[in-house]
Amino acid sequence: MKVKSYFFRCVQYVFLVTAFVLAVFPFYWMVVGTTNSAVDIIKGKITFGDQLIPNLKKLFADYDVGRIFWNSCKVSILTLIGQLLISSMAAYGFEFFASKARERVYRAVLLTMMVPFAALMIPLFRLIVRFHLLDTHTGLILTSLASVFLIFFFRQSYKSFPKEIIQAARVDGAGEFRIFWSIVAPAMKATYAAAAIYSFMTSWNNYMWPLIVLQSNNQKTMQLFVSSLASAYFPEYGVVMNAILISTLPMIVIFFSLQNYFVRGITGSVKQ
Repeated sequence: MKVKSYFFRCVQYVFLVTAFVLAVFPFYWMVVGTTNSAVDIIKGKITFGDQLIPNLKKLFADYDVGRIFWNSCKVSILTLIGQLLISSMAAYGFEFFASKARERVYRAVLLTMMVPFAALMIPLFRLIVRFHLLDTHTGLILTSLASVFLIFFFRQSYKSFPKEIIQAARVDGAGEFRIFWSIVAPAMKATYAAAAIYSFMTSWNNYMWPLIVLQSNNQKTMQLFVSSLASAYFPEYGVVMNAILISTLPMIVIFFSLQNYFVRGITGSVKQ
C-alpha cells in the first residue's frame, strides 16, 4: 500500500511540475525575448542575451510608448470606475428593492449576456458615429460601462449581506444612498477588489472594439500598438517582446496587490 501511495504522489508531483512549467514558460520566453535580437528569437534561443537596452532604446525612440500607455491606463481606469459604480448600484437595486417585475427584469438583463459581441458591433458603431464619438476615448468608455456579468457578480455577493441591517437603517431614517455608501459598500471591499481586477483586465486586454473605434495613432491603446508592431513587414521581435512585457506589467501589479481581496471576493466573503 505504501508503494502504491508513493507512486500516486509521484505522479501528482510530476503532473503539477509539468503544468507549472507549461504555464510559466511563455512568460519566461517573453522576458528572455526582450534581451535578444530578432534573429535569436526566430532561432528559438531561450537564454538571456545582451540586447535589452538596444531594444528599449529603439522602442522608445521610434514610437510614442508613453502616450499609448497612458491611453490604455486612462481608458481602463475610467471604465473600471464606471463599471464598479453602475454595476454595484444596479445590483443593490435588484437585491434590496422588492417588486413584482424585479425578477423578470433581472432575467431579461441576464439574457443579454447570450448576445455575441459580433451582433452588437454595427449598432454600437452607428451609435457612436451619430453622437460624433468616433475615434475618441469617450466613445470607447461610454459603450463599455454596462457590464451584466458584474451586476450578476455583485448581486450574488449581496445575497449574503444581512438584510436586517438594511431594514434597521431604513427605520432609523437613512436614505438609500446613505445606506449604500456608508453600510453596504464598505462591507464589500473584497467583492469590489475582485470586480476591479476583472474589469481592468477586460478593458486593458480589449482589442476588437478599440480597433473599430480608435482610428488614429494618437488614440491607440497598448493592445493595438502591440498588434501593429507584430504585424509589420519586418517585425523587430525583440522590440515587440519589450512592448508586450510593458503591456503585461499593470495587470501583474494590480493582481498581486489585490490578490487577497480577490480570493475573498470570489468566495463570496463580505467580511472586512
